[in-house]
Amino acid sequence: MMAIKDQEDLGFDLDKIKSCVQAYSHSIELECSVVDIHGQTLYNTSPNKDGCKFCKKVQGIFDQNQSCQNVHLYGSYQAERFGGKFIFFCPMGLIHWASPIIVDGVLRGALLGGPVLAAKPEELLLEDIIRRNHIDESYVNELRQYANEIPVVQSDRINSLSELLYLIACHVSDTQTTQCLERREYEEQQSDISEYINYISTMGGSDSGLQNYPLEKEKELLSLISIGDKAGSQKVLNELSNHIFVSAEGNFEVIKARVLELIVLLSRAALQGGADVEQIFGLNYRYMQQIHRFHKVEELMQWLSNIMMRFTDCVFNLADVKHVDVIYKAIDYVKKNYMKKITLEDVASHVHLSASYFSKTFKEEMRCNFNTYLNQVRIEMSKKLLADDSISLVEVSDLVGFEDLSYFSKVFKKITGITPGKFRESKGTVIPY
Repeated sequence: MMAIKDQEDLGFDLDKIKSCVQAYSHSIELECSVVDIHGQTLYNTSPNKDGCKFCKKVQGIFDQNQSCQNVHLYGSYQAERFGGKFIFFCPMGLIHWASPIIVDGVLRGALLGGPVLAAKPEELLLEDIIRRNHIDESYVNELRQYANEIPVVQSDRINSLSELLYLIACHVSDTQTTQCLERREYEEQQSDISEYINYISTMGGSDSGLQNYPLEKEKELLSLISIGDKAGSQKVLNELSNHIFVSAEGNFEVIKARVLELIVLLSRAALQGGADVEQIFGLNYRYMQQIHRFHKVEELMQWLSNIMMRFTDCVFNLADVKHVDVIYKAIDYVKKNYMKKITLEDVASHVHLSASYFSKTFKEEMRCNFNTYLNQVRIEMSKKLLADDSISLVEVSDLVGFEDLSYFSKVFKKITGITPGKFRESKGTVIPY
């Protein structure tokens, strides 16, 4: 049991949340966790204290003990970004869903459901998990055994479970209070905006404060964030924060204006380091709203420190997790829609990325371009249909998403080394050359 002092530090009532999570987990017969702002697990309903056997086995193959902390952080951040609900894949290809715990308009932690699979392992992602992680064939049977122990939940039910978890997160958060504050403060924000723009443009309107402003420290902070150095960034940020406090001479409105200026700098560094543009701009908009809720310097500086860590996470710690989630979502989409006309733009939109960035990411992660992968999936599916002589070649071509038989035959031969007709005649026993 966590100490009361620790619960106060968390910013929410952990005992209340544990009670809700226990009821949720018991009713759906699936695991659920509570994590803090750093992604560390505070509570988990799983009876298996060692965590997911499948994850542990894959990690063991590479002699690694990877923490799920970054996965939790990614889910928490994205859930906040997308309005309170986010369904995502972990690096092991397992599905989770997250909802944020919000107190005073600020992210304090998250609730996470899962892991589950959306289909039986042999039907969907296991082969891609093995492929992406370069797992030796000798481990495949054991991995299949562990994968078969993971609950299989249909996609529409996962969406419903995510919706229910969101409602629980709203219950344990102060969402109603936050909404009231937003309505009440809207007019104040509108009337204050010109004043804040003036503050930012002049660093509070005092030239004396600018004369001794440590610009070299600002440049150092930008550099450290862009390479994902949390410890170094925190040290320099503390120095800049102290300067802001001293130079503002206790004027809290000036301090807030200068903090906003620092947030702009932090976001610029995150973008330079490769963070997602839309995500950073969305966070900036939220932070512009949140800053009005603070009335103490200590709270404001802690909030600024959390922002810095989050931007650093977006650059460094969460990049790989994000890419893996994107790839598995793309793979899932392809395997559910390969029989239709699919474009790269369709899938990029599905995973909330630009077509160019998705294309680049997919090729780096899968070691082939998107159209090559799509054709590989379609050809594999066509092999199963070719085993049924009652289905004509034209129908097979159409059923796996090819627009005409000639192109299907061309792609089939390129991938397998033989034509679809020869493959059918051989009952799939001919060894391609």
